[in-house]
Amino acid sequence: MPTAEPAGVHVVVAPDKFKGSLTAAEVAQVVAEGFTAGFADGFHRAGAGGARTAPTLTCTVLPVADGGEGTVEAAVRSAGFRALTASVPGPTGATVEAVLARHGDLALVEMAQASGLDRLPGGVPAPLTATTRGTGELVRRALDDGAREVVLAVGGSATTDGGAGVLTALGARLLDAGGHDLPDGGAALLDLDRVDLSGLDPRVREVRWTLAADVDNPLLGERGAAAVFGPQKGASPADVALLDAALTRFADALAAATGTDARRAPGAGAAGGLGLVALGLLGAVRRPGVEVVLELAGWAERTRGACLVITGEGSFDEQSLGGKTPVGVAAAAARIPAPVVVLSGRRALPEERWRAAGFSDARALTDLEPDPRTCVRDAAVLLARLARQLGAEHGARAAARA
Repeated sequence: MPTAEPAGVHVVVAPDKFKGSLTAAEVAQVVAEGFTAGFADGFHRAGAGGARTAPTLTCTVLPVADGGEGTVEAAVRSAGFRALTASVPGPTGATVEAVLARHGDLALVEMAQASGLDRLPGGVPAPLTATTRGTGELVRRALDDGAREVVLAVGGSATTDGGAGVLTALGARLLDAGGHDLPDGGAALLDLDRVDLSGLDPRVREVRWTLAADVDNPLLGERGAAAVFGPQKGASPADVALLDAALTRFADALAAATGTDARRAPGAGAAGGLGLVALGLLGAVRRPGVEVVLELAGWAERTRGACLVITGEGSFDEQSLGGKTPVGVAAAAARIPAPVVVLSGRRALPEERWRAAGFSDARALTDLEPDPRTCVRDAAVLLARLARQLGAEHGARAAARA
């Protein structure tokens, strides 16, 4: 009696980048190739390869991101977006080449492309003067290209200007008591007297806005943009106090100009306070960044029938559990349903924590190589080994079922 054709095996590989080592696309490719080779090895070594054919293995590769660096690349590689390049001011005003993503009526603007920490010349922080003007110019480029819906992906910012630079790039004026335009940067907002919206690009009122942000911090106070995120951008305690006072002045003036006060709204403190402008002026809806990226990538359709999901990021730690890519992927995988394995450069969570977050397994490059510097340098080689081991285990299980 002929042997029945073995059922196919569908595995989804949906990682974020390993920062400093590999892009999300590179991680996904390395994992998919390693898992595929390991699966074949495991199946045949388990003794089922002679009489029976290994099941067909399909690896769906979906590089993703959480709204920070790599979000535009994920949209282009995983969701069929096209890339548009623009020369815009970086966080210190120096011109940078930034990319946004377009598909149909939708534009994806990644703040990190124009106003991110990685755009600081020489990596030198500018906590008081860094501006979001370049992000605003990217938005204007998207509007010029015909976008009717804009997703602002706001992770990784170098700025604490409340989104003031975005406003000025879109035609608003920030004026001091003498009627003079303020310079860029958060500290300058201490001299703000009023916000003039008469020159604001009218198209911003016609667009649907999404704020892709994982944080729910308000604008001000001990959980605000300056206090929580300012030190990560180089702000001293004195700088934090100054920036919080400046953002208070900005919130007062913006509320007077719009009739809407969003300073206490969850997410108003995202991206150095850009959330204030997005939620209070633009009427944006806040959603988790990874959720937005997965939806754009067609997650539900492309993962149908998956029996395993592999995700990953450089450091799997407490911050990961706050809504970063692996946790977002795990939440989405629970609806398939499929078990989720996370592969990372380093793992800094006890097993009970990652299991409670929805992961069936968690492995790290440091399991193979304890030296972190070697893990960064040889990330691709070590990740391929890790993925091959995982694939071999699943191949052996498939053989046992055959």
